[in-house]
Parts: sequence; structure tokens; C-alpha cells
Amino acid sequence: MLDAIFQGIFDTEMTRTIAPGDFLLCIAVSLVLGAVLSLAYMYRTRYTKSFVITLAILPAVVCVVIMMVNGNIGTGVAVAGAFSLVRFRSAPGSAREIGTIFLAMGTGLIAGMGYLGYAALFTVLLSAVFMLYNRLAEDKPGAAAKYKIFKITVPEDLDYTGVFEEVFAAFDARAELIGVKTIHMGSLFRLTFSVKLGDARREKELIDALRVRNGNLEIGVSRDVPAGTEL
Repeated sequence: MLDAIFQGIFDTEMTRTIAPGDFLLCIAVSLVLGAVLSLAYMYRTRYTKSFVITLAILPAVVCVVIMMVNGNIGTGVAVAGAFSLVRFRSAPGSAREIGTIFLAMGTGLIAGMGYLGYAALFTVLLSAVFMLYNRLAEDKPGAAAKYKIFKITVPEDLDYTGVFEEVFAAFDARAELIGVKTIHMGSLFRLTFSVKLGDARREKELIDALRVRNGNLEIGVSRDVPAGTEL
């Protein structure tokens, strides 16, 4: 009776039906592995609640899809098309997020094929590598304070090409001009520099030196926050 409830209405004698116990076992293992992946992703990483929840349930979803395909080529093609549509209905994610999504899908794929041991081994190994690289790629304390954006206002008649190079060099700072904008009806220029300070504690001294060169006009300093790399 129980087998009849979970049997598809389009099944034939050539179709292999998945036992309810095996179905629940695969889903349970996939959910546990999804939780492991979510915890590994949260390690030393900025995350959102929605992404972590999605990452936790994605292996189970993929697992069920693979079990339902069960060798049917037509269904497999349809599922592949459905997954490709999801990419165009979602906002672009960072390289790390996209990589983690593929990791979760791979886990669900292995579990859906019935190789639960390999799925667990794959999850543990990749999670350990993921956490290791997060640890190695983490900035040292105080390193982020050295990266700044300087917005320096200069008079229209000042040739800004290389005028501040000597000042930055004196403070062992590496600066790159990344933007120029005219302001106040073209009477002033606003230069935007990406700067790596040699010593973050000398930031005030550097600003004072720059004020001498730009005629004591406005200077703005903000933290340089790198944009997430999107795929």
C-alpha cells in the first residue's frame, strides 16, 4: 500500500521506483550536508541570512531533482533548462557566492545519485578547503586602514599631472589617479586618488602636506572598500 502511494502514475514496468526509506535518507543526508556547507561559508565571511538558508536547502533540492530524473533523458534536459533560467532571474552574485552555489549543487547531485558516502566526503573536504582559503585570504588587523580614497580639489589653472607625486612619495604612500571631475562651473577640478598609506598614523600629516600644494582647498578622505567581484 505504501509503495503504491509513492509510485508515479506514468511509471511502467521498466521504471525503477525509489523506496520511500531511501528517498528520506537521501534528503536527510543532503540537509545535513547543506548545514555543514552553510557553517563553512559563514566562517570569517560576510553573509546574508537569505543566502545561508538557500545554501542549506539547495543540496536537498538538487538531490530530489536528480532522483526524480532517474535516467530519463527528456526530463534531464528540461531540468537543465529550468536551472539555466534561474541565472537570468537573479541578481549577479560574487565569485565566492557562485562558487559556493556550485559546491552545494555538486553535493546534491552526488547524494541524488545515491552515493551518500562520497557526498559526505566531498562536502567535508571542500568545506575544509573553503575555510582554509578564507583564513589565508583574510586581511591582517589594521591592513584595511591603509587603503584610502583621496578626493582633492585643485584650482583650474593648476596642472595636476604629477603635482602630488612628490608629496605621496615623501610619506611612503602609493597613489593612483583614478578620476578627474570639474566642479563649480568648471572653475575647479576634483581629483580622485586610490592611495595605499605607508603608515596609517601619518594620515593627518599627509593631508596637511597636500593642502599646501592645492591652495588649502577641500580634501576628502574615505576608506577604499573594494567592490565584490561578480561573475
